Amino acid sequence: MTRGGRDIHRDEPDRRCIVTGEVGPKGGLLRFVVGPDDRIYPDATGKLPGRGIYVSADRGVLEKAIAKRMFSRGAKKPVTVPDDLIELVEAGTLKRLQDAIAMARKSGKALAGYEKVKIMLDRGDARVLLQACDGSERGKGKLSTPQDGKWIGFLTADELGLAFGRDRVIHAAVAAGTLAKRIVEEAARLQGIRQIDGGKPAAKKDIGNA
Repeated sequence: MTRGGRDIHRDEPDRRCIVTGEVGPKGGLLRFVVGPDDRIYPDATGKLPGRGIYVSADRGVLEKAIAKRMFSRGAKKPVTVPDDLIELVEAGTLKRLQDAIAMARKSGKALAGYEKVKIMLDRGDARVLLQACDGSERGKGKLSTPQDGKWIGFLTADELGLAFGRDRVIHAAVAAGTLAKRIVEEAARLQGIRQIDGGKPAAKKDIGNA
């Protein structure tokens, strides 16, 4: 597993970023397609028809792709890039992450609430610990990242709450399995396109082992 939290599957086809030229698994890239109107559309599901155009899941790289008109180069023809493309990408990726968490909740693989999460961690059942960035640091510090697991700490309590059908959630945990892997991957992608002070991508420590 990479530092950013992605599982690398050797049988997964690699794709090339149109900006950096780097080749890697699709999990670390954002996919775009050209619509019938020659307009660029983000494809968070990876299922829209058409030849995919890939950009690294990094806000700075995406901004460069837009500024340098590199989508036209990738499409090999003039294309229109919507003014709110970055916002569309962020919103779509956030929804994918929330949907994955919701699926884990419905299948009994994800729980929310301090006491439930603590029990899950104590039993060794948790693979991913999620904690709201706007929650109490004192309260969050009482829970530890699962051994060999991941911690996701950049979502707000409102964003976590939507995934669990609540107003706000501070602490949540996900058991090991396919959905846990998907949640970590989607979180790494979203983390890459969100900014912090100075115009840099969200801190790597917001998804990690500590």
